[in-house]
Amino acid sequence: MVTGHRFSEQETEEYYDAEDVIYRSIWDADGSVHWGVFDGEAKGQDHIREEFLSAGIRLNELMVEYSGIKATSHVLDVGCGNGTNVIWVSRNTGARATGIDLSGVRIANAVASMENAPDLTGKIAFEKASATDLPFAEGTFTHVWSQATIYHVPDKVKVLEEAYRVLEPGGQFIFDDLTKPTPNISESARKFVYDRLLFDTDFSFYSYMDSLVEAGFQVLQARDLSEHLARSYTYLSKLASIAEGPEGYQDRFDYLTDAYMKTVDAINNGELGWAQYLCVKPA
Repeated sequence: MVTGHRFSEQETEEYYDAEDVIYRSIWDADGSVHWGVFDGEAKGQDHIREEFLSAGIRLNELMVEYSGIKATSHVLDVGCGNGTNVIWVSRNTGARATGIDLSGVRIANAVASMENAPDLTGKIAFEKASATDLPFAEGTFTHVWSQATIYHVPDKVKVLEEAYRVLEPGGQFIFDDLTKPTPNISESARKFVYDRLLFDTDFSFYSYMDSLVEAGFQVLQARDLSEHLARSYTYLSKLASIAEGPEGYQDRFDYLTDAYMKTVDAINNGELGWAQYLCVKPA
């Protein structure tokens, strides 16, 4: 399968270099940027940020549980952003963990965050790199982990092939990504989701699995998390509406308040999906 190539990796790098302040103001001041899996009913307006951040931790916990990451594991986080998950995984499992990201700004933030994690010295590392050209030898890792990243990469098939290459035989690849349930999307979905996030994809929930098998993986688990994506963006719209940041950012917050709800509409209309996959490299 040939995936969409409307945007370049350079455009994605520039986007995330420029948007870090926005994400810290709305999503998480510590720099964590991923969606969440919610457990239970909403607690109300006063608990929005708490629930959103808790849902993100819940996603982490499920990914560790499903993939069996433990103290003897060596994990690669593809698209590690500001390094929060690399630190979280290592601290909560004892595993060694390495993060790569295309954004130089975020890798610099990740490296700086190591100063607050002296207990993990020698167990975590960060490197600026492309997911399509991982700077590691074949069979280096027991696990490859990725959250909210692959949809940004023009050559998504190459990412799957690189994940396969750097895993040891029997190693596991656990990740989530956006999917495109239908090729026919509205102008609103195009403008407020696909163009805003600089991506396109040919992967539906099921065709993604086909490409994983073609890359050599055995798919152990596939979960459609689209309802949690809709809830994530509903919360994010509320957080954007109350966000406070540097002077001059209010127009951007106002735009995102609306764009995030347009994203919810796209999900509810079947124009955007979110899936999680657990795969193994056969021994």
